[in-house]
Amino acid sequence: MDLNALFSKSLTTPLVPGTSTKTWKNKHISTKPDTTVLVAVALQDHIIRNLRLQNLSLSEGFKTKPQTKMGCSRPIDRSTVKPVVDTGIKRKEGRKKRKEDEEKEYVLDPKPSGLTLAQKLGLIDAPKALLTDSEWQLVKKRSVQQGDSAQPCAICREEFGMQEQVLLSCSHVFHRICMQAFEKFSGRKSCPMCRKEQYQTMVIHDGARLYKIKCATRIQAQWRGYIVRKWYKELRRTVPPKDRKLRRRFYEDKLQEINDRLVRSCDVDIEKLFSEIDQSVATNRRVLQQLERRHVHLISEEEWEQIQLKAILREVFDCPICITPLDHFRSTTCHETAERRENCGPSVRQTVLLSCSHTFHYTCLKAFEDFSEGEKHICPLCRSTYEKKML
Repeated sequence: MDLNALFSKSLTTPLVPGTSTKTWKNKHISTKPDTTVLVAVALQDHIIRNLRLQNLSLSEGFKTKPQTKMGCSRPIDRSTVKPVVDTGIKRKEGRKKRKEDEEKEYVLDPKPSGLTLAQKLGLIDAPKALLTDSEWQLVKKRSVQQGDSAQPCAICREEFGMQEQVLLSCSHVFHRICMQAFEKFSGRKSCPMCRKEQYQTMVIHDGARLYKIKCATRIQAQWRGYIVRKWYKELRRTVPPKDRKLRRRFYEDKLQEINDRLVRSCDVDIEKLFSEIDQSVATNRRVLQQLERRHVHLISEEEWEQIQLKAILREVFDCPICITPLDHFRSTTCHETAERRENCGPSVRQTVLLSCSHTFHYTCLKAFEDFSEGEKHICPLCRSTYEKKML
């Protein structure tokens, strides 16, 4: 930069607030004409230092490797290098220290550098002093009243969460990494919200504390909701409601639950159950048959003659099953002569007399017994058990 141009520019603008250009010229040029070069150099030095350093709080400084006289990196002496055994003790200690420092708040602004020549001469205002602890408390109080920590970051528009946040001296709060990126890419120290320059920064954890409280509240709400739902289900399961429909459904569910419990406790092998039932029925039938055989009444010949006489008196000469004439009664009604036997026809089927005085063809009664169910046979006409005799 040309010193003459810089000097001419500095003469056109008043460098000290409250003084005009003419007054500044009369003061610094007319009375002290020999300080012109000194003023120009001081201004140039101040501008260069501001362009290089910027006095940023979060930007990383320029790191250069140590170099030798030839411009190469310094060689490493391997004899002095010692192997390091990682036992994990230092790592645990480091973790403990980090946990202790999680809630610690500290100021990020570096120590103010010495005043430049222009600031010493009064050409440029000196930088403001660092804020004290009481002043930082007032700034933080104003930020809490505004609710900046409860709102998302103004740069990335996300919640602060557990990430570090920085508080500016203008009481605005941002993510530390967001503010660091803003200073790096903008190249100047200006608040993204109020555009205040040459601010001071401080690391705080209000957003993390609010996030923990919010998470704890959500966990408690979920747990309380679970407890209340569980209590309500138990209440609905044990106490019947007053509504008629709900009460009916309540008892239906209770009955279904009892039924399901009984079904689960029973054996579901149906084939085995039916086989046991068949065995018990067969045993009972055998016992009953034995009892019937002991108490059965044997019909004598005289009783059979009376039964046969009763059947004749009924004058039924046809078989009730096949509706054809009975051979026994046909032979008794016809004469015993050979001529009339030939006219009546030959005797083909035998006749059977039942104890109920009904007569049938033996083949017809046999077919009826074969098609009937059960071991006991009943008469096709009077539905009573019988004893039979061949005629």
